[in-house]
Amino acid sequence: IKTAGIICNVLEKASIETARNTLVDTFGQLDFLINGAGGNSPEASTDIEQIKADASDFKGSFFELSEESFRLTLDLNLMGTVIPSQVFGPLLIQQKRGAILNISSMNAYRPLTKIPAYSASKCAVSNFTEWLAVHLAETGVRVNAIAPGFFLSEQLKFLAYDEDGELTDRYRRVLQLTPMHRFGDQCELIGPTL
Repeated sequence: IKTAGIICNVLEKASIETARNTLVDTFGQLDFLINGAGGNSPEASTDIEQIKADASDFKGSFFELSEESFRLTLDLNLMGTVIPSQVFGPLLIQQKRGAILNISSMNAYRPLTKIPAYSASKCAVSNFTEWLAVHLAETGVRVNAIAPGFFLSEQLKFLAYDEDGELTDRYRRVLQLTPMHRFGDQCELIGPTL
């Protein structure tokens, strides 16, 4: 099996085009595209979950989030899916086969408190996936998304556990609302991805 690590910035079209050219030079074709870049930023998150009806101070609320931080999260998740699809999609269409798989989130369907930019951007990824699936329906290229729930990655452990190694109240509530009352295991994404 031939492998190669090819670096690109999903928010820079020229960077993605360079990666595409390297991929074609190395492998000759593209079989599928997984748009998996994404994430959230602490600067695009609120400190408080809800504003009380009698609030006079909006510190830590949605109303104090910077436009720049909100936009960066939107761009990473949505444009980090749109731009690679624009660059790599024509290769798949020319081959008359292949697949584009976008990574959305259950936050697209059930937004969590504190992360408005992430939730909105993943909702946009889901909608864009549906739109692109129709747009490419007659080309032989399939477009789908998966919307994972909570998977306890290294990136999230600091949010889920306190300094004593106990689940935070927020993540206890998450598990209470999760039908299996546990975090997902990354290997459980293999079947839906395939």
